[in-house]
Amino acid sequence: MEKILKNLPERVSKAVAHYWVTRSNQAKKQESSGRADQGLRSAVTGGAQMDGFISLITDIIIEAGIDERHIFHNKYVELPGFFRPTKEWDLLVVRDGQLLVALEAKSQVGPSFGNNFNNRTEEAMGSALDLWTAYREGAFNKTVKPWLGYLFLLEDCGESQKPVKVKEPHFTVFQEFRNASYAKRYELFCRKLVRERHYNFAAFLLSDRANGLNGTYKEPSEDLTFDLYARSLIAQINAFGKRRQ
Repeated sequence: MEKILKNLPERVSKAVAHYWVTRSNQAKKQESSGRADQGLRSAVTGGAQMDGFISLITDIIIEAGIDERHIFHNKYVELPGFFRPTKEWDLLVVRDGQLLVALEAKSQVGPSFGNNFNNRTEEAMGSALDLWTAYREGAFNKTVKPWLGYLFLLEDCGESQKPVKVKEPHFTVFQEFRNASYAKRYELFCRKLVRERHYNFAAFLLSDRANGLNGTYKEPSEDLTFDLYARSLIAQINAFGKRRQ
């Protein structure tokens, strides 16, 4: 395992740089076409921004012993749901008719942290509920439990780090949310996804747009690092992904 994880911080740094460079190029392309408003939307919704992370995770999975033909991203990423017909995931590992891995790789930049936070959390929780209910009903595997991962990159800036007030017209919110910034809210969210067993593991990264172009990032919580995320993923592959001789 240690060989697979060699130079992991440098590899994550390259994925972070890819994110910011891709985002910048998308926005510039739209602005040059005279559609600056769409440029901002492109910078928010462009799926290719997280491809550096998808590529890194793909390499880790291959190094752990899974052939590349069993790894799917960009296409053939639909899984049946219970509350809806299908859901597209960012990466899947399917071998011998068994779903081994499904993961989401998401991000958020300013300025609309409030609305997007609600959208991101609802999306992640709904996707997990849909998958696990479909799994219970036999949609994927007979016995092997899939590994479900959540990776989130948040812009590190004043707006994401400042305390946010909560509204309590009827009942009191949980104490940990009082004056918590959006960065802290995302950290809490990722941790609770794992503690409540909606996802097997979650990784939470922060990066500012200036230094991020050079691959600079932070991991504010020691229990939500990419290293632990990768180790959990590798353990799943070691347990169920390798062919028995």
